[in-house]
Amino acid sequence: MEGYSQRITEGRVKRYVQFLEISDDPQLMAQYRKWHSEEYHWKEIRDGIREVGILEMELYMLGNKLVMIVDAPADFDWEKAMARLATLPRQAEWEAFVSKFQGCAADARSDEKWQPMERMFRLY
Repeated sequence: MEGYSQRITEGRVKRYVQFLEISDDPQLMAQYRKWHSEEYHWKEIRDGIREVGILEMELYMLGNKLVMIVDAPADFDWEKAMARLATLPRQAEWEAFVSKFQGCAADARSDEKWQPMERMFRLY
């Protein structure tokens, strides 16, 4: 395993780690992966994520299980940012589009689907 490069950020950051299970249909999983790729992503969605103050976001996939890691400034307010994100261009359209993979209501916001995870260990 080669590992993953990380961007170095000045100052303190908050990290959020969340979990989501998507459909276990191999075709839907492949499509979900496709729509999150550099080639097929929706630019407005990436722009909106940055606009609300998120510094870095990563998705990891194992079968139909996803983990999302989000780094944001230390003064970041998750609830406020997610409320704002929901109002940005194409965000509601994106959430409706990915709901078919995620098995949730088409009008569910991102923060209503992804479940926060508790950190239980940290190597200092």
